[in-house]
Parts: sequence; structure tokens; C-alpha cells
Amino acid sequence: MKSFPLRPGASLDLFLQACLPRRDAVPPSLTDKAVIPDIPNARYRLDHDPTPFFEDAVQSNKRESQRLAEVGIPNDFLPLAHMLAVSGGGDAGAFAAGLITGWTRYGNRPLFKVVTGISAGALVAPFAYLGSEYDGVIRFVSNEIGPKDIFHSRNVLTRFASDGIADSKPLSRLIAKYITVEILAAVALEYAKGRILLIGTTDLDSGRPVTWNMGAIASSQAPGALDLFRNIMLASMSIPGAVSPVMIDVEVDGKQFQEMHVDGGVITQVFLYPPSTIMALSKSTGAPLRRDRHFYVIRNGSLEPQWSGTKRRTLSIGGRAISALIQTQGISDLERIYRMAQQDGADFNLAYIGSDFDFAHDRKFDGEYMKRLFDYAFQLSAKGYPWHKSPHTGSTKP
Repeated sequence: MKSFPLRPGASLDLFLQACLPRRDAVPPSLTDKAVIPDIPNARYRLDHDPTPFFEDAVQSNKRESQRLAEVGIPNDFLPLAHMLAVSGGGDAGAFAAGLITGWTRYGNRPLFKVVTGISAGALVAPFAYLGSEYDGVIRFVSNEIGPKDIFHSRNVLTRFASDGIADSKPLSRLIAKYITVEILAAVALEYAKGRILLIGTTDLDSGRPVTWNMGAIASSQAPGALDLFRNIMLASMSIPGAVSPVMIDVEVDGKQFQEMHVDGGVITQVFLYPPSTIMALSKSTGAPLRRDRHFYVIRNGSLEPQWSGTKRRTLSIGGRAISALIQTQGISDLERIYRMAQQDGADFNLAYIGSDFDFAHDRKFDGEYMKRLFDYAFQLSAKGYPWHKSPHTGSTKP
């Protein structure tokens, strides 16, 4: 039999394909039809059709009104809604952790109607949603961990045959330790009261954002609900290329596929709800929605570009460019939420890492850096954080 030489790199391609099998990706024409088995209302693709989200928001308000009526509170209009959005930021997520726990110490931290988290914010969001009794968990997962608790670096040869420079099994174990059956039940209970918890990931196959309805997942009682809840949190923090992606099983008309999910920050750094939500809610009732709203947005980063001397090396140049891109994207996301607050008549409040925090760190998830940042945010918040009233520096509450 005549043999044919393989093209350069073909042997490596075959090796990688053999080592990293996956179920078929969802074809482009079926992307919007893919659902989670047993939990059809688990998520939204808000970039295509926000209608399911609008419908769930209406039902959320109805559940809230019903709960108010049960305790004798008139429900002809809904009470002030506090909404919290926690951004990505890697190890800078210690800032949100310090601010939230310090807020409890100050004494006026509200119960949030809506909590959203993305990337680093996804680790904090469920516990911020459940209330101040979980501050100890927030403190630990953002202040008492180091690199070994987040990822395990692979050796050079293994990296070529893997789907990331490091694997995130340590982070997966950390999430599993704190996201328990009891936590799932607690989230489901709050969801029944009309409260909303959302976490964002990126579907890498389609290159589109996915917003996960964590309360619906927790309430589903589906056999795989706990694993899915954990995997979504893990996926939202999985930087593509740096760590392995998370594979999530879906189906279309009974046929099984698999989606590859990674860090939600690939698409957006922070989010709340689609811009036309309030209009849709008003339309559903036939009258303007009578509800005051306070937005609280925590950016795990600064507003000003950070200077960094860049070596004349490929990785240094590429890494610095990506960092600048993420910084610009994050500011744009803040501007978008600010404009939405103005459109909806909401009170806008922003927290970010100020220029007065200056502690250099050479490695990601450096324990000392995270402790310093946590303490910095905690001290500011415990005294009453001076929330900024716009994404422009220097604008704070009087």
C-alpha cells in the first residue's frame, strides 16, 4: 500500500483530536433552539430574542406581589428595587468581596431584587444574592485563597495536547465545596419570592453571550441542576486559552449536542438587563411600571488606563493589547448601564478601584494582593462607600 506523508503539523492535529473528544457542536441554524434537558427555561440569548427574559421578569414581579400580599403589604405598586451588578476582573474580584462585606458592616446593605455576576463576579454573585449571612463565604473565596486554589498549571508538553495552559480543577473543587444542595435550595426559595440571579458566560462555538437564570435552575429539581449550577459558575470564570473551557450538554428536538462555554467577559464585563425591559414590563400591564430602582455596579478594576512597561516580546505585546481591550470594553459597559439608568429613571451608583490603591503583584491570584485589595474595599465600604453617580471620575453622592 502506498503511503502519503502527512502535512506539517498533521500528526499533532490528530493527536489533539484523539485526546480531546467532544460531542457535536450545535449547528449555527439550530443555536437558538438548543435547550438544557429537563430545564428548558435555564437561560436566555438576549442578543437574539429577549422576549423569554421579559416574560420571566413579568412572572418575577407577580411572584413578588403575591408574597407581599401574603404578609399584608399592599401590592398596587412594587417597592424600591435594588439591583447589583458585579463585573469580571480576575483576582481583582477581591474588591467586590471587600465592598459587599464592608457594606454589611456599615449597616445599610439592601436585599437585592436582581444580582448579576460575570467572570470573577460569578463567584461572588450567588452569596451576595442570598444575603449577609454568607459574608463569611464571600470573604474566604475572595480573600483567603491563592493560585493553587484556582488552577493547576500544565507542563509544556501537556499544554499542546490540552485545551488550556492550566486546568481549573482546584477552582471546580472550591465551587463544589460552597455550592451545595443547601445553597441550591436557598436560591430556589429566594427565586420563589420574585428575586432574580443571573450569571453570564460565552458560548464559544457561536461566539455569543448566554445569560443563565440561576433561580430557575435551582428551582427545577432536575437531576443535573446542581452540577449545571456549578458548571456555569466555573465557565463564567474560565479564560479561554488560559484554562480549560466547560462543556455543557444541550439538545435540539431530542438530538444531543455539546456547547463550549468560557468566561462571560469575552463578550461583556458587566451587565444588568436588556435596555428595553422596563418598556416591555409596562406594555405587559398596559400601564407605566410604578417602581423606583437603584442600580449598584461594582467594577473590579479602575476607570483609568493603567501604565505598564511592555517588553518587546510577542506574549508581552499580545497580553498588553488584550488588557487594554478589556479595559476599554469595561468602560463601555459602564456607559451602557448608565445610559439605561437615565432612560429608566433609575438611581445609578458605581464603585471601582481608586487610584489611591497601589499594590503591585507579579502573578495572578497572588494572596497578598487580594488581601490588600479586600481590606482596601472593606474599609471604604464599612465607613459608607462614596458611590459614584456616573462612569466619569470625580462624580459622587453629596
